This record gives sequence, structure tokens and C-alpha cells, in this order.
Amino acid sequence: MTTTPPPPFDPELAAALAVMGEQAPTTLLPEWIPMVRGLGDDGPFDLPTNEELSRDGAFEVEERTVPGPEGAPDISLLICRPTAAPGPRPVLYHSHGGGFVLGNNRLGLGVTMEWAAELGLVVVSVEYRLAPEHPHPAPAEDCYAGLLWTAENAKEIGGDPDRIILAGGSAGGGLSAALALLARDRKGPRAIGQMLLCPMLDDRNDTPSTYQMAGLGVWDRTANETGWGALLGEARGTVDVSPYAAPARAEDLSGLPPAFIDVGSAETFRDEDVAYASRIWQSGGQAELHVWPGGFHAFDDLAPQAALSQDARAARLRWLHRLLGE
Repeated sequence: MTTTPPPPFDPELAAALAVMGEQAPTTLLPEWIPMVRGLGDDGPFDLPTNEELSRDGAFEVEERTVPGPEGAPDISLLICRPTAAPGPRPVLYHSHGGGFVLGNNRLGLGVTMEWAAELGLVVVSVEYRLAPEHPHPAPAEDCYAGLLWTAENAKEIGGDPDRIILAGGSAGGGLSAALALLARDRKGPRAIGQMLLCPMLDDRNDTPSTYQMAGLGVWDRTANETGWGALLGEARGTVDVSPYAAPARAEDLSGLPPAFIDVGSAETFRDEDVAYASRIWQSGGQAELHVWPGGFHAFDDLAPQAALSQDARAARLRWLHRLLGE
């Protein structure tokens, strides 16, 4: 594909990216996965402790083991419930990022807990099996099993089973979109919204933005191929890919919960995320789409002090307020 230069990075984000250097790696090769997972006790990420998640006692933090998919191991749910907000409170069901190959159920919770503190949400974050050791459908089915348990036991953890919001960033955004499709098609728990942050939706890796961002920013075209290849193996890019693995493959996007989708203009996932929002509208659904000019992948998490990051975080919080009517 003939490519044109990508949109420039936001100047403030470009400066932050330069300072971060190797802490915000551009790419990932399959042979690097074991090494990256081995960086520190928790891998390459700065993960919150229980004490940090409790926010000075505002949340009770619990790790709970619940049944996994039929015939598969149990899964772990990290549950954070507000101690002062009277229940039952809305539940935010979180699936973490990491390209399907990295991370655990604490990854990405920093931003999520800000929403929970503002709105008194119960947060449930699922630990799913990682690829390539556990290819599709293991991650999606683990997330779905955790969602079933959450809906059936919401009242026990102070939650409202009729007000569950699916949320996640990057691969977690893709899994959240997949959960919305699975729940619709299996007549499972009906979420009231899906918060898809720079979601990883399309295994084909062939949009103009995937080519524009090759070798640039965070999570480039090669990293994307590594993640999808780990999840799907030789099926990646073929007609055999399930929409529950790559939601962009779904032919029908009707009947889904309202979606919030945001993405940077200078990142690999820009075009597939814009297309997904457009297809929801074309199917008669609701989607709020934000394309942040000059934003790289996960810019708000990696450079939270930047003005664009503050705008993105404020927009998400406003959407949650409107969704919940609170």
C-alpha cells in the first residue's frame, strides 16, 4: 500500500514520548514476549497495589476466584467496591490491555479507579489467559465467564446487575466489544454501555493508519501483527476469524449497548475504530466517537499531564455521567 505521512503528534505528547523513550516501546516481536513479561515482578508495567487501589479506604479491595469457562481453569476477579456509597451501585466490568499477550487484571486500573471514585462504581477487573499459550477463544471466554459471575453475584458485591458497563483499553477494548457481541448473541447479561478506549478490533492490520504508523509511536504495525498472530495463529487475516476474536469482523452491529469509542489520530487503530463507530451508527445504534488530534496509542495513560490527555479523560467521565444519569 502506498502511504502518506501520518498526522503529526501533538507537540506536548511528542515531547513526552521522547522523554519516555524505551519505556513506551514502538514495536513488539513474537520472540520478545517472554523477555517483556519478565521485566520486574509484574512485567513492564507499573501496576497499582491493593493499598493504592483502596484510595485511603474509599474502596474495599478483594481478589476472588470464580468458575471459568466449562472445562477450563477458574479465573480471578479483582473487585474494588466503594465503602461509603450506598448500594447497589453501577458495576464497571474491566478487561485489561496488553495486546492479548501481556498484563494482568491490575493493568489500566489507574484511570478506571478515577471514574469509580467520581461515580461510586463497583469495579470488577478480570484476569484472562494470555496468548500465544492460550489462543482464541480462551481470553474472550474467560472474560465472558467473569461477566456471567459478576451479573449473577452483583448484589453480593454491592453492585446493580442491571447497570453493568463494559470497559477496557487496547486489547481490553477489543475484548469489551467482543463481550457486547457475545452477550447479545447468547442472550447473556445486558450491559448498559461499552467504553472502548483505543480498542484493538481488526486482525487484518491493513488500514491506512496501520501502514502510516509502521515504526512510529506506540504499538506499531509490527506489534499489532505480533498480538493478533499470537491470538489467532495461522487463521489471522483469513475468513475463519470469529467476530468474538476480532469484533470488526462482525457483520451485524445492531442491538449493542451504547458505545464510547476514542482513539488518537496518530495511532495504528485510528481507522478501524472510526469504521467500527460508523458501522454501529449504520446499524441504528448509538456511539460517541472522539478522535484526539495527534494522540498516540494510550497517550492519556502514558502522558496524563498533557492537555490532550486531560481533555480525553474529561470526555469519558462526562459520557459516564450521562449514561448513568448521575
